[in-house]
Amino acid sequence: MRNLKVMMAFRGTNYHGFQRQPNALTVQEVVEGALSKLLNEPVTIYGCSRTDTGVHAQQFCFSMQTEKPLPPRNFIRGACGYLPEDISILSVEDAPPEFHARYSCRAKQYMYRIHNSESKNPFTTDLELHYRRPLDIRLMREAASDFVGTHDFASFCTNLTEKQTTVRTIYDITVEKQGDTVILLVKGNGFLYNMVRILVGTLLGVNEGRYAVSELDEILASRDRLRAGMTAQPHGLSLYRVFYD
Repeated sequence: MRNLKVMMAFRGTNYHGFQRQPNALTVQEVVEGALSKLLNEPVTIYGCSRTDTGVHAQQFCFSMQTEKPLPPRNFIRGACGYLPEDISILSVEDAPPEFHARYSCRAKQYMYRIHNSESKNPFTTDLELHYRRPLDIRLMREAASDFVGTHDFASFCTNLTEKQTTVRTIYDITVEKQGDTVILLVKGNGFLYNMVRILVGTLLGVNEGRYAVSELDEILASRDRLRAGMTAQPHGLSLYRVFYD
């Protein structure tokens, strides 16, 4: 039995996230259907992460098993032939039997894109958050630095469970402006549900003067979701890179 490590990209606009759901179309359902046709056998894929409705992925890893000896190029071409235009297989390789896309992942990097202009961009309405107010990039960078390191991010998570640990390590956050587009990159060892979107919403709150940078440590320490900022809209978010040994 072959254990495969597969990289794909998808535009999440038309899907209710990655993970299979009984009453909604998801990326997992579509990909499993395409690969089952390609390999002429039932296929189950295991993703590196869940994604929310409307969230995208520029690099998303999944693992799967098959006995079919299909070469990588044939796998990519065949799978892409069965997949819709908003999902693409990027690479495939044989992996050790113990490899699992989720549990073997060492770090993830998310990107959040903001179209910062009075006018909307009709070409990126489902890829970037349209935000009209001027953005103070220097202030947002200063605020973002407070989140770097190992912290309890309970204030930046929804749908907590009692058994769930909310401690995560953020390795780096960058805020860059390219024309009318502001790009936030957040890299960490793992992320809670909605964590990146709440971090972005809180940084926007700092920009608007609703939070002072000096308050952020207190918001972290409170472990209270109501203290942090709004949950930024999903369509500006994409899983940008995943890291393995």
